Amino acid sequence: MAEPTDRAQSTILIVDDEKNIRRTLQMVLEGEGYATLEAETAEQALAILQAPKRPVDLAIFDVKLPAMSGLEALDKLRNDKALESMPVIVISGHATVHDAVAAIKLGAADFFEKPLARERVLVSVRNVLERAALRQRLSGLEAEASKRYEMIGASPPMRRLFSDIEKVAPTKASVLITGESGTGKELISRAIHVLSPRKDAPFIKVNCAAIPRELIESELFGHEKGSFTGAQARKRGFFEQAHGGTLFLDEIGDMDLAAQAKVLRALQQGEISRVGSEHVIHVDVRVLAATNKDLEAEVKVGRFRDDLFFRLAVFPIKSPPLRERIEDIPLLAQAFLETFCRENGMKVKSIDESTVAALRARKWPGNVRELKNVVERAAILSSGDRITIADLPEDPHANPFEEEESVGADEPLEADETTPSPPRAATTGTDRLTLREHRDRAERQYIIDTLRELEWNISRAAIVLGVERTNLHKKIRAYGIKRGEG
Repeated sequence: MAEPTDRAQSTILIVDDEKNIRRTLQMVLEGEGYATLEAETAEQALAILQAPKRPVDLAIFDVKLPAMSGLEALDKLRNDKALESMPVIVISGHATVHDAVAAIKLGAADFFEKPLARERVLVSVRNVLERAALRQRLSGLEAEASKRYEMIGASPPMRRLFSDIEKVAPTKASVLITGESGTGKELISRAIHVLSPRKDAPFIKVNCAAIPRELIESELFGHEKGSFTGAQARKRGFFEQAHGGTLFLDEIGDMDLAAQAKVLRALQQGEISRVGSEHVIHVDVRVLAATNKDLEAEVKVGRFRDDLFFRLAVFPIKSPPLRERIEDIPLLAQAFLETFCRENGMKVKSIDESTVAALRARKWPGNVRELKNVVERAAILSSGDRITIADLPEDPHANPFEEEESVGADEPLEADETTPSPPRAATTGTDRLTLREHRDRAERQYIIDTLRELEWNISRAAIVLGVERTNLHKKIRAYGIKRGEG
């Protein structure tokens, strides 16, 4: 889509009851490549702006108009959800300071008097359209960022998590988020911030494990110039940067005891002091903390302060591992795939049903982060419009000694209620299989025949079929093959 600043695509609505003024503005603007529309009254202008197929990038309103004034029309625009961001320039032949102030208060982008100077008009129009384009671009980036941090899931554990977030977000309570690595603890913290009254204030993330022990205090609370070797200038710490907003302390379990004591003071009294200063700074910060450690166990062995633990864990939230929300894998995988394809300029692909079943059969010790990496790699390896089992990277967590060498009697390789049924029978009006269904059915039967001939020895069958043993395991799971079939 072309940006509004592209003159060939920018349409400007001229609203003035004087025909000569409209004609003058039309000649000036069209001479520069803009498209124009005209209206004699504010009512006509509003009808044009509210029409779904008459896009306008900028409106120029005269203050004095028959019936409804230009300022009244501007007020109506600002109270219309669909038009509240419409850029408007106000002009007047009898301007007063009161009119100018009123126009600016109502959100006018510019205000100037008649007679109109050509250069003044063109400079104003260009600047207003450029600012509108920047706002539109920023809005798009914010929407993209919001989507990037969107939490996905419909499983019972995720519904409980969403409920907890909605309950605690509007409060000032500290939250301790626990869970394994890769489960999305940062997403939870961002969701709490976005749903809180502090959503328009800063959200500052601090990875406590990534900051050297000797620098953690300086990073959190700041320092004065010359307070230690290398302190060449005064620095504001993360607590100061998050003033009025939210401070997310990730991997809080790796923070040393000395820093823990100062964090506790900041939480209890809302006061900090920069390293090398005795001056007390008051801060208003909501602290969210996360860890993949058992902090209660850390408290018992003396590696974490019990008073800080209880201060942080006012409202504990557990981020569920992926193995507890297997039913969310199809939603997550498709969302990751669409995002990856869009960001890399690729045609959006879909995921084969048997591939989804194979993904659900994995163990995922790396949780959602690992799933995201696998899906992105499969998108790169895939040559078609669909991700198939063959596109999946080998499962590094699969242990060939965990399973029997032969398929167990009368049951799939792995008891899993999510294993798909064999390829379905044709249900089309012509009673014919699709090409994919025919291929899947033939492949399933060929695997069964080979296994029967080799007395269900998977290793030997994999050699005969010319596939990796782990790939054959995937196909057996995906097709729900049981010993004795055929």
